[in-house]
Amino acid sequence: MPSITRRRPRNPDGRAAVEARVLAATERLLREGTRFTDLGVQRIAAEAGVARSTFYTHFRDKSELLMRLAGTMRESSFERTGGWDPGGPGDPLARLTEVFADVIRIYRTYAPVLAAVSEVAAYDEVVREYWAAGLEQFVARTVDALRAEQEAGRTPADLDVVAASRLIVVGGDRFLADHVSTTTADPDTDAAAARELAATWWYGAYRRPA
Repeated sequence: MPSITRRRPRNPDGRAAVEARVLAATERLLREGTRFTDLGVQRIAAEAGVARSTFYTHFRDKSELLMRLAGTMRESSFERTGGWDPGGPGDPLARLTEVFADVIRIYRTYAPVLAAVSEVAAYDEVVREYWAAGLEQFVARTVDALRAEQEAGRTPADLDVVAASRLIVVGGDRFLADHVSTTTADPDTDAAAARELAATWWYGAYRRPA
């Protein structure tokens, strides 16, 4: 897939400020209910208070803009889940439940961006591959974690770690996306979703009965 990295700017502080305005403006428009496909570059630029030509100085196209927004969400989720250690102190299931409660809050915060990714990925291969690549990174990390648990004798040796990792990661991502798009920000529904997702990971893979 094409790289979205760009050359180091001469004025990184000024460039970052403009990009932040464009990203914030786009997210604001999405929160107001505008479909990403219906958002023109001119409208985004006007909302951000920059010239249309300035937009193209900072972003190759709308796909790159969306990937930048999605990347922030993905990094936040990965950072939170990466801190969970099944062999750490305390109740690992309770800690995993807390992790997923935080991840749900992240998904809710970026729900309009997530909806835009789903919308655009249906016809834009670059965006589709970008999101899939992020999930594959998470799958690979989960594979490594489950294999380490197998080697330690805490996870059954007959667990297919690759298939199990894809199931809980890809399936979990789709479950979370569906949850935040079909329910309101009700603490009770979010707590139940976090609890059930954590139990599925823990008892379905990490501590599946032999």
